[in-house]
Amino acid sequence: MIDYINALTTNWYLSPPWNQTIPPVAVNLLERVYLRTTRRFGYCCGIQWKHETWFYTVDCGKEILHATQNQIIGTGGLEAITVQKPAFVLGERVMLCSHDKGTKQRLILGIGLVNNSWFYLVELMSPTLTQSRTISNHFSLVGEKSLVRVNA
Repeated sequence: MIDYINALTTNWYLSPPWNQTIPPVAVNLLERVYLRTTRRFGYCCGIQWKHETWFYTVDCGKEILHATQNQIIGTGGLEAITVQKPAFVLGERVMLCSHDKGTKQRLILGIGLVNNSWFYLVELMSPTLTQSRTISNHFSLVGEKSLVRVNA
């Protein structure tokens, strides 16, 4: 007998929210950027898929700002930071090491640099039919050590 609930949940986590093809990003991680809205320079320290578009996290020195593709201009130059490249890429399939119920496979929906360490945005919970008052965010930033690459 097929476990339809588990099959639906598994399919949910592995179905790309961008309909099979990852849209191109406007700027790369660690790229020096110009924010049109604040007229400031910074560097891209995070990218995440949200509300049908890429959102960029920009480190402007004393503050972290968020921007869409229309609010940001890439300069092509990389910020000189001594941080290794991220271990995973956007859209990559990974396994959660510590998740104990349901499917452990997820897609990387975002990458962020926090205190010189890379963290990856994955969906921890699938949407429910009823509105929950206790859980407002189904996504979480997960460290590299909590993920394993899936060879598909």
